[in-house]
Amino acid sequence: MIRALALVLVLLAGACGVTRPPSMDLEGADSFEEDVRTARTLSEAFWKQQFEQLGRTYRPLTAFIPYSGRSGPACGNEPAVPNNAFYCPLGHFVAYDQDWMEALWTEMGDGSVYVIIPHEIGHAVQAQLQTGFQLNVQAELQADCYAGGALSALVNSGALRAEEGDEDELLYSLEAAGDPTDDWLDPSAHGTAAQRQASFARGYQNGVSAC
Repeated sequence: MIRALALVLVLLAGACGVTRPPSMDLEGADSFEEDVRTARTLSEAFWKQQFEQLGRTYRPLTAFIPYSGRSGPACGNEPAVPNNAFYCPLGHFVAYDQDWMEALWTEMGDGSVYVIIPHEIGHAVQAQLQTGFQLNVQAELQADCYAGGALSALVNSGALRAEEGDEDELLYSLEAAGDPTDDWLDPSAHGTAAQRQASFARGYQNGVSAC
């Protein structure tokens, strides 16, 4: 697969110390922490505006929690696990394995951060809109679509910049996170690489209203 080969090349480039792509942050953020802060702040500002247009009020996250390994906050009876980011509706917060996400940022560029964080905030939006799905994978793919729509709007508004190659970088991030099989009945399913890429692209090209 061409995309799979390209992903391997991206990972190898990161490991060999090749210069990372320019930051999407217009302020030229050159640290992981700055990109995380920008992704969260701009994503929530976007949704605040969207809710206002609907005559509703967006409720900001109560917390945004970095953790390492298994040290993260539990969500109800579910403990935090390594190499993960999640939205917890019980506390209305997002938590993320900082070591894992920073490794992605280093290896694949800041596009990974601008996919993961808007995706999790997309789940916060679903909770506020009380969006119900029969299958988990449906919620996950809509969150991918929301992430694409939010990111596209931020780029089009000038809040973020898109450089040549950024689109591929974003799609590689989704490919790396895709399920190995197309098992929609799996309660933990997120969608295959192709499904996740297609959902993100739909939002990116047509906006969150298409999600």
